[in-house]
Amino acid sequence: MGWEEAAQGFAAMGSEARLQVLRCLIRAGENGLTVGEIQGRTGIAPSTLAHHLKLLAAAGVVKQARDGRSTICRADYKRLEALAGFILEECCADAVMRAASDG
Repeated sequence: MGWEEAAQGFAAMGSEARLQVLRCLIRAGENGLTVGEIQGRTGIAPSTLAHHLKLLAAAGVVKQARDGRSTICRADYKRLEALAGFILEECCADAVMRAASDG
């Protein structure tokens, strides 16, 4: 994952409402939730929720699929794991280098 792709993913999660939606979908698991179910659980107004879901989907952290007249939303766990891996990739690298040079 590159810097631009990571920045887009983190930016999409950079609002309290979008984090709330994403956590709601993560709690729901692989089956996901309909837009109406997300609205019921979060209390976010439908038009505002549609905006937030659009941003999350554009960043690839949420997938949407039509099921009849409903839209099912799911967290993209692989994408979220990739974002976590990106941010943690160099964890403690400076501390390890400093310890090696001190020793």
